[in-house]
Amino acid sequence: MLENRTALITGGVRGIGRAVATLLADRGWAVAATYRARKEDAASLESGLKSRGIPVMTLRADVSDPAAAETLVRQVEAEWGRLDALVHCAGPYRRMPIMEESVEGWRSMFDNNLHSLFYLSRLVAPGMKERRWGRIVSFSVANADQHVGQPYITAYYAAKVSVLVLTRSLAKALAPHGITVNAISPGIIDTGSIPMVEFSSLVKNIPAGYVGLPEDAATVAGFLLSEEARYINGANIHVSGAWGI
Repeated sequence: MLENRTALITGGVRGIGRAVATLLADRGWAVAATYRARKEDAASLESGLKSRGIPVMTLRADVSDPAAAETLVRQVEAEWGRLDALVHCAGPYRRMPIMEESVEGWRSMFDNNLHSLFYLSRLVAPGMKERRWGRIVSFSVANADQHVGQPYITAYYAAKVSVLVLTRSLAKALAPHGITVNAISPGIIDTGSIPMVEFSSLVKNIPAGYVGLPEDAATVAGFLLSEEARYINGANIHVSGAWGI
């Protein structure tokens, strides 16, 4: 399964990102995982993988800052000589009624969820084009492709809709160079941030009848990064137990 490849995973020390990092490490990939504030999670991931002899880096980075994004990519490329895959899991969630949203809050959702994907993709693409092989996986959200009204999470939702547009545009631009760009749209996933008392009410809205796990999304990411998925490009895969479709 493409051993000795290298991957940069933003938001890679917890939740879905951590599950992706663990899965790729199990398949022989070198893994660079970023974080902003979860130093303890970063340390536990790094020590756990290093104890198994897996090449791993955990790097503190604010990828919503274009200069920081460039420093990050250059650092990983300098260490390992190349980057074969970008898995962009970073992207905070904000719940705020649209008429109460601040300019700062609005900008933050786009800076972190959308603009960071653009910054990183344009940085990793040249090396991938040179080697004529690369994978970029972005994360949107289930129902983003429906363009429904979301008055309580408008900024977050609009940014995630835009992630799909950017993903498809990158897919068309990079496909001639052996690079695939695809999106995963999770539904309700237990990343540890949802209080247990809320699960019972959430499950009622999920046709599958249960809340998903980070590994459910990580497995899809692993497939999209594989050689078997070489002809899948510009796709958006729902991982939601049929919620949001």
